[in-house]
Amino acid sequence: MHPVVHKVTQRIIARSTASRQDYLGRMGSLKAQSPNRAALSCGNLAHGIAACTPSDKSVLKLMNQANLGIVSAYNDLLSAHQPYEHFPDTIREAAHGMGAVAQFAGGTPAMCDGVTQGQPGMELSLFSRDVIAMSTAIALSHNLFDAVALLGICDKIVPGLLIGALSYGHLPAVLIPAGPMPSGLPNKEKQRVRQLYAEGKVGKDELLEAESQSYHSSGTCTFYGTANSNQLLVEVMGLHLPGSAFVNPGTPLREALTKAATEQLVRLSRPGGGALGLADLVDEKAITNALVALLATGGSTNHTMHWIAVARAAGILINWDDFADLSSVVPLVTRIYPNGQADVNDFHEAGGTPFLIRELLAGGYLHNDVETVMGQGLERYTKTPSLESRKLSWQEAPGQSLNPDVLAGVNTPFAADGGLKVLNGNLGRGVIKVSAVASEHRRVSAPAVVFNDQNELVAAFEAGELDRDCVAVVRFQGPKANGMPELHKLTPYLGVLQDRGFHVALVTDGRMSGASGKVPAAIHVYPEALDGGPLAKVRDGDLICLDADSGNLVLEVTESELNDRQPATAELSAHRSGFGRELFGWMRQSVANPEDGGSVFWNHHA
Repeated sequence: MHPVVHKVTQRIIARSTASRQDYLGRMGSLKAQSPNRAALSCGNLAHGIAACTPSDKSVLKLMNQANLGIVSAYNDLLSAHQPYEHFPDTIREAAHGMGAVAQFAGGTPAMCDGVTQGQPGMELSLFSRDVIAMSTAIALSHNLFDAVALLGICDKIVPGLLIGALSYGHLPAVLIPAGPMPSGLPNKEKQRVRQLYAEGKVGKDELLEAESQSYHSSGTCTFYGTANSNQLLVEVMGLHLPGSAFVNPGTPLREALTKAATEQLVRLSRPGGGALGLADLVDEKAITNALVALLATGGSTNHTMHWIAVARAAGILINWDDFADLSSVVPLVTRIYPNGQADVNDFHEAGGTPFLIRELLAGGYLHNDVETVMGQGLERYTKTPSLESRKLSWQEAPGQSLNPDVLAGVNTPFAADGGLKVLNGNLGRGVIKVSAVASEHRRVSAPAVVFNDQNELVAAFEAGELDRDCVAVVRFQGPKANGMPELHKLTPYLGVLQDRGFHVALVTDGRMSGASGKVPAAIHVYPEALDGGPLAKVRDGDLICLDADSGNLVLEVTESELNDRQPATAELSAHRSGFGRELFGWMRQSVANPEDGGSVFWNHHA
């Protein structure tokens, strides 16, 4: 193992000793009570199987065959999740072929950040993760299941499904992906049209046409945002079938992989001869592997919150220093938009996750001695699936990248580090992703322009007030203030300013999404402004220095002056109701800071 990866892993293990033991103890107690149907009364069981076919009832009255619980985030609004409409039938058929049963246990909500970006609904986005976790727990609470099939892909959905399923970690679980849509309008062209629209040079019809050519069919959006980062991370954790993350939906190979995942899940169940649950797979080494994969591919900054919460659900404590220390040594080996111009289909065709895992294993960056849904050893994930005469098989990943401009080896990386930095200073603590930021833009020292709402920045841009060097401070965007929305709507405007030759940056207690790009953005800054954090004391014209290379985020005023300033307040009543926001007040009040996962479940500083 690389010495830094080893050091960080051991640090996580030591930090997590008590919480991990407590978690495993709870899972052991649950496991001792299974098979679960045996614990039910006759009335309980009769209710649970009342709607089943006679043959399924016969199986479920016995305790020697598996019953798979399906938890799905299907809906028609998320292109990535629309293919899941027909997955339950495929899973039931495959389970029957193994002598087992599969029941649809429950659905979870799944909102699309692409639809709600810049809209009031985005203020429910972060909290939807914990709602998904709770709804997953409710779906499994019937205590009828021997194993769990999790159907989810996008931003908060996979973390939420994992958090919920880890509450039932004595059961084995497999995440079953649906795959990305085929490539559409190139991302570079889409971004060009967005910036033209921001400048008023093209109209809404042209913008809608470009967006529709980019997002054009069922399947995951093809840029490397949070959704596709999810898919890569769970595959590197061994929770998918090998090589299955980025196979397009509606293809024979996709169908074969869904059936094979179901069959493997039956084998993993105790009636099928399995002995391990999800709790055994999601351990400290698997979590470290996920962080390494995120950094090696320039993945979503959202996971500096989501994977902290996932880890905590398994009793594992990680923090931003772990991300930063790993990032300092893990090489960047992919160029996928927004860190390049290629998309995930190009990445997959270049060798994809199997090639990536083999390279990272060879370089000593990944732990091989982990349990996966395919058995022990991550080297099982260096193989690529294919169909031969309608039979599914796996072959070794190509010896060399099939597109070195998209996917590189660890000895010839695009950058020597993972491009994720932790920022500290008198403005607070935050993170910045610089893998897509040119070196000349990584340090910005300029006057602050302060906004309490993202729409204020848009109005200032349209009025020509931002045509200068500036650091845009967009505050009162933290989880307690308004649910910590993504501010991706601001990307075209800031990008235009940078293209005009100005030195610009963003500093915010909000998020910037998995599509963080070429403009330096200090995000997730805490303490947030609503808590009286330093962001609430910034004034227009204050000099701010954001230096990603040195990790500094500094307001250039004396300590005494900063202490003497009274924090600003913001009128947030408009964010407290409407579009369901009134239902989430308790979450805003209870949420932890971003480095503790932005969760209502584990608020260490409450």
